[in-house]
Amino acid sequence: MAGFSQENDWSTWYERSGKKETPRYKETVEFCKRLCDASPMVHYISFGKTPRGRDLPLVIVDNQGLTDPERIRKSGKMVLLIQACIHPGESEGKDAGLMLIRDIIINHKYPGLLDHITLLFIPIFNVDGHERFGPWNRINQNGPEQMGWRVNANNLNLNRDYLKADTPEMQAWLKLFSKWLPDFFIDTHTTDGADYQYVLTYHMNSLGNMDKGLTSWMNNSYLKVLGDEMDKTGLPIFPYIEFRNWHDPQSGLETGVSAPMLSQGYTGERNRPGLLIETHMLKPYDQRVSATYEGLHISLVILSKEYRNLMSLVKEADEQTASPGFRKEEYPVQWETLKTDSTMVDFKGIKYQMRKSELTGSDWFDYGTEKTTFRIPFFNRVRPSVTVKLPEAYIIPAEWNTIIDRMELHGAHITRLKKDTVLEVRCYRFVNPKWRTTPYEGRHSMTNIEYTETTEKVEFPEGSAVVSMSQPSARIIADALEPKGSGSFVFWGFFDATFEQKEYAENYVMEKIASKMLADDPALKKEFEQKKIADTTFAKDPDAILNWFFTKTPYWDRKKNLYPVGRIFDPAVLKVLEY
Repeated sequence: MAGFSQENDWSTWYERSGKKETPRYKETVEFCKRLCDASPMVHYISFGKTPRGRDLPLVIVDNQGLTDPERIRKSGKMVLLIQACIHPGESEGKDAGLMLIRDIIINHKYPGLLDHITLLFIPIFNVDGHERFGPWNRINQNGPEQMGWRVNANNLNLNRDYLKADTPEMQAWLKLFSKWLPDFFIDTHTTDGADYQYVLTYHMNSLGNMDKGLTSWMNNSYLKVLGDEMDKTGLPIFPYIEFRNWHDPQSGLETGVSAPMLSQGYTGERNRPGLLIETHMLKPYDQRVSATYEGLHISLVILSKEYRNLMSLVKEADEQTASPGFRKEEYPVQWETLKTDSTMVDFKGIKYQMRKSELTGSDWFDYGTEKTTFRIPFFNRVRPSVTVKLPEAYIIPAEWNTIIDRMELHGAHITRLKKDTVLEVRCYRFVNPKWRTTPYEGRHSMTNIEYTETTEKVEFPEGSAVVSMSQPSARIIADALEPKGSGSFVFWGFFDATFEQKEYAENYVMEKIASKMLADDPALKKEFEQKKIADTTFAKDPDAILNWFFTKTPYWDRKKNLYPVGRIFDPAVLKVLEY
C-alpha cells in the first residue's frame, strides 16, 4: 500500500487499508513525526535502542507543549503512559493509539481532554520483534493480514522482563518509567485462549495487594465507570479470562495477583495502577481496534475527571510505602487465589462440545457459533501465601554490581559505603536448591527456594550498596531482593554462582581425615550412620560420602549457599555507616 503522500490526509495506515492492515515500524514512526510537525502539543523522541540498534519511539502529548516531567508536575497535570506492541503481533493498541492522538490533536474531536493529562505513548515497544513481520505469526488470531513476532531479537519476552530487566528495551523502559513516574499505565494486548462473546477483557491488580486507597479507587472510581461506559458503546467488558480447567468455561473462572515480571504487576508494585487490555483474538481486527480505542478514550475521560484524586492517592501510597509503618507487618511476596471462595457470575460465552481427539486421545473443546450465557463460579479472592519480615535496609556487596545497577533501574535510591565495614546482618543460607531443566526466558530459573535464617558478622567492601526501605520503591526492592519474591533475582538465577562448590578434597586425603573424624567424634559417627540409612543413594556414592565429611572440616567454604545480600534491622546501624 502506498505511503502517506497526501499532505492533508490524516488517515492512518490501518484506516487506508480498509482496517485490515497494521503499519510497519517505518510508517508508524513517519506518522508520529507528522503529528509532531503538525502541532506544538506533540513531541517525538527515542527513549532507547533495541538490540539491533533501532530507536524505541515515544510520543509526548501535552497541551502546553511541555516535555519535562518536573515542569509537568509543577503544572498540576497527571501523567498517563500507554504502550502498544510489547507483543508486536498484538497490534491493536498501536492503531487505536495513533487514531486517538490524531483525533485529539488534528481533528479536535475531544476538546479539553488533555487539560489535566500529559500523555506518553509508546506505539511499538518491541521494535525488533515488530519487524519480524509476516502473515504466519499468530496462528490463533483473526487479523491483521500481517503482524510482528512475539519476542525480541534475543528471543526474550519483554512482558516477563520487568523485574529481571535483562533486555536493552526493558532497561530503557525502566529509566523512562523512573524518570516520569506516570500516575496511570495502560498496556494493550490480544488474548490467546478460548472463545466467548467479549471483544475486550482486562486485568488490574485490584484484589488487595496494592495500597488500600488505590485499590478502592481502581474498583469504584475507575473499573466500575469503565465497565458502565463500555456497555454504552455496545462493547461490554469482562475480567481477563482464565478458566479453572483449561479450556472448559463451565469449570469456572479464576483470577489472581499479577507478578511484577508482568507490566501491570510491576507498575502496581511501584504504586501506580496499571490496566492490561486484552482484546479477543478471534474477533475481527477492526472490532478489536475499535474496542481498544474506546477503552483508551473512556480511560482518558475518567482520568481527566479523577486526576486530582488519583494523584493524591498515588502520593499517599508512596508516603505510606516509605514509612516505618509499612515495615511493621509481614510483607506478602507471593499471593494465591482462594479455591473455596467464589462469586457466581454471568459469563457471555459460546456453546461448545467436548470431543475425544482421534489424534491425541484427550478431550478437546469444539466451539460453535451460538451465543449463550453461562452461570458459573468466579474465584476472585486472594490471600498472601508467602510473607517476610522487611528490614530497615538491604546491603549488597560491591562485587554484585549487576544487582546494584538493576536496583537503580527500578528507581531505588542507593548509598555506598566509603570504606570496608564489618556489619552484623541477618542472612539467608539456602538448602536443597533446585532449578528448571529447560530454559525459561533465557535463564534456568529456580523451582525450589528454601533457606534458614542466621545472624552473622560480614565484611562488606567499600562501594557496597545500602538500599534503605524508607523510600517509595520499597515494594519492588523487596520483590527483587527477597529470595522468595515472585520473580526475584534469586529465582531468575542471578546468584547461581553462590550455589557452586569451588574447592574439593582429594579422596586419598579425605579418606584418612574422615576415618579420624569418625574415631574422634561419636556424635558425628551417629549422624553419618543415620544419613546412610535415610539416603540410600548417598550410601552408595563414595565421592558423596567423602565430600560430606569435607563439609564438616574447617576447610569447607562457609560462603557456599550463603545469600550475599544482607538485611539490616537496627535503624541505629544505618546512622553510623560512612556513605
